[in-house]
Amino acid sequence: MANEMTATALSGVAGLMGGANQTRVRAYNERLVLSLVRRHGTLSKAEIARHTGLSAQTVSVIMRALEQDGLLIRGEPRRGKVGQPSIPMSLNPDGVFSLGLKIGRRSADLILADFTGRVKQLVHEAYPYPTPKGVIAFAKRGCDQILASMTNAEKARIAGLGVALPFELWNWVEAVGAPKADMDAWRDADIEAMLDAALPFPVLLQNDATAACAAELAFGHGPKYSDFAYFFLGSFIGGGVVLNHALYPGRTGNAGAFGSMPFTDAHGLSGQLIDHASVVQLEKMLIQAKKDPSSIWMTPENWDDFGATKTEWIAKTGETLAYAAVTVCSVIDFEAVIIDGGFSADIRREIVDAARRSLERFDLQGIERPMIEEGLVGSSARAIGAASLPLFSRYHIDQSVLLKEMT
Repeated sequence: MANEMTATALSGVAGLMGGANQTRVRAYNERLVLSLVRRHGTLSKAEIARHTGLSAQTVSVIMRALEQDGLLIRGEPRRGKVGQPSIPMSLNPDGVFSLGLKIGRRSADLILADFTGRVKQLVHEAYPYPTPKGVIAFAKRGCDQILASMTNAEKARIAGLGVALPFELWNWVEAVGAPKADMDAWRDADIEAMLDAALPFPVLLQNDATAACAAELAFGHGPKYSDFAYFFLGSFIGGGVVLNHALYPGRTGNAGAFGSMPFTDAHGLSGQLIDHASVVQLEKMLIQAKKDPSSIWMTPENWDDFGATKTEWIAKTGETLAYAAVTVCSVIDFEAVIIDGGFSADIRREIVDAARRSLERFDLQGIERPMIEEGLVGSSARAIGAASLPLFSRYHIDQSVLLKEMT
């Protein structure tokens, strides 16, 4: 197989895996095939050979092995005008499972996702604020609940646990109204090591907004747009940057920290974007209006009827996001700005519509108007992004490498 790989592919193997011996080349080729199938949905052996440059015989060997391992499944034969019918292959949803833990400032989610990123189970818990001990206890209870419904064969196919959480939680004492001592516990808490010791799975950790962006890249608009800015409205606002179909972390891993963007509102009050676009802002508005905001966190997909307060918040949030979209597109020529959040699809649609209307009022001279799109992953994007960490770590290659193989 080594002789059939391009120089680009071999350099990718060396960079990612530390060498290009026969075993590692085979592992690389298997990951490449799985990544191509994920990107396209279904592919035949001939199509995979054309994309990769591998021989038909080599592709047949790889596909047979992946099918025997339960990672790929056959579709219905497709008949052409001449020759044998081609058989499309796709990822087997039940071939691999992964757990994703989202640790939020007001709630936590634990999901079981299949190989295609579909959520099979969800365990949700709301709280006034998170603590390391409380999160570990929730993760153990949630895992016990999920595992109890699985067969031994299914349990054996769990790739690991991915964790998505806001970094430096201790800096949000005032914002979440938590006791300083409780939030300070996060300073010295190695949550990855704590979960690794408490649970029988490999654990991988990522910033929550970055994980949500990764989910959108893998399971949402990723194939459609090569470059996009991603905004996720959770308790606070965060985001991510995708360039050339790959997540761009930046020099310190903090690219897409849009909450820190300087912002001045219509009244001339300066601050940061995080002070003007977040679900916490809605909570504050509801409390001022003497309304119970608890459904925001207890049932994120089904809020209470908040009436005029919700309408006002949506309008302000849409206008703020339009301003942010123009700002980021003046730095990088993004094709699209994608907006998602921890709420229902109906709320997301209203916010995106408000952002599109507000964008019409901006002076865009000198920049290309970006597409403002709804995220396709939804309120579970952070948890799904977390669950994707073990899947991509074990079974796929980096998107940027994948694009090189396809050119």
